[in-house]
Amino acid sequence: MENDQSMTCEDQRALIRIGHSPDPDDAFMWWPLCGLDGQPPPIGSDRFRFETIVEDIEVLNHMSEAPGPDGLLECTAISCAQYPRVRDRYVITACGASIGEGYGPKLITTGSMSMEQLRDSDPVIAVPGEKTTAFLVLNMMLGPGSFRHEVLPFDRIIPSLIDGTYQAGLVIHEAQLSFQDAGLHLIADLGSWWHGHTGHPLPLGLNVVRSDLDRIHGDGTIAELTKLLHQSVSHAMAHRDESLGYAMNFARDMEMELAGRFVDLYVNQRTLDFGEEGIAAIEELTRQGVLMGLIQQQPSIEVVSHHG
Repeated sequence: MENDQSMTCEDQRALIRIGHSPDPDDAFMWWPLCGLDGQPPPIGSDRFRFETIVEDIEVLNHMSEAPGPDGLLECTAISCAQYPRVRDRYVITACGASIGEGYGPKLITTGSMSMEQLRDSDPVIAVPGEKTTAFLVLNMMLGPGSFRHEVLPFDRIIPSLIDGTYQAGLVIHEAQLSFQDAGLHLIADLGSWWHGHTGHPLPLGLNVVRSDLDRIHGDGTIAELTKLLHQSVSHAMAHRDESLGYAMNFARDMEMELAGRFVDLYVNQRTLDFGEEGIAAIEELTRQGVLMGLIQQQPSIEVVSHHG
C-alpha cells in the first residue's frame, strides 16, 4: 500500500534540465521555473518540471556534443562560438542570451603594457576554454595561431595571474569587473574591440533547446518551452531583489553591489528577446569566424521566439 501511495504522489511531468554556468546572471534568470526554498515555482507548467544543472560554460559546451541523446540537456547555455558545432541538435531561444553592448571579456596582464608589448613578450595566455566565444574573438583580434595559451577553469584565471603562474589571462563572468581590484591591468576589452570592428554587439552566450523535443513530447513543445523560459526571465527581472538574492549563491564572495552591476550588464531587454539585431550579431560572428578559418561552416541560424 505504501508503494502504491508513493507512486501516486510521484510527479509524472516530463523533466526539463536547464544547464547554466555558476555565475550570478545565469542563476538570476531561471529560479522562477524551479522555485526557492521548497516553495512552488512562480512560473508553473502542467506538462513539465524543471531542474538546473550548474556547470562551467566550457563543460556545458562539451556536454552539448555528447555522443548520444541521453547525455544532451533539454535546455542549456552554450557559447555562441559553440553553436555551429551543435546546430543540428539545438535551436536558439530568443531569450536567455548574454550579449555585450560594447563590452565583454577582458584580456588582462600582471603588468601594464601595450598590445604591441604583449605581442613582443609572447606570454602564455590563460583562457577559459577553446570553445568559448571569448577565445574565438581573442583569435580574431590577435590573429589565429599567433599566441600561446592554456585552458584553465574560468574562476582560476585571476588567482593564477596573482600567484605568477601566468602573466596574461582572458577573463569572463564577473572577473570582467573585479580584475582591477587584484592589481591587474587591462590590455583589451573584446566586446569594445568587436563593436569597433563590426558595429555589432557581441553575442557571448546563447540559450538553446533540443531540436528533437517536438518529436519526443509532441508538436509545439519547443514553442511552449520557449514561452516558459521567456516568462521566467521576465519574472526574474520584475522581481530583481528576490532574483539577486538567489543569484548571490553563485557570487563567489562578491559584494551584492558588484553582483548587481554584473547582472545588469547581461540581464536586460536583449535577454528577454535579442530580436533582429541579435540574430544579425550571431550571423556576423559566425561569418567572421568562417572567413578567418576559425569556424568550419556558416550555420543557418534557427531562433525560436516566445511570439511563436
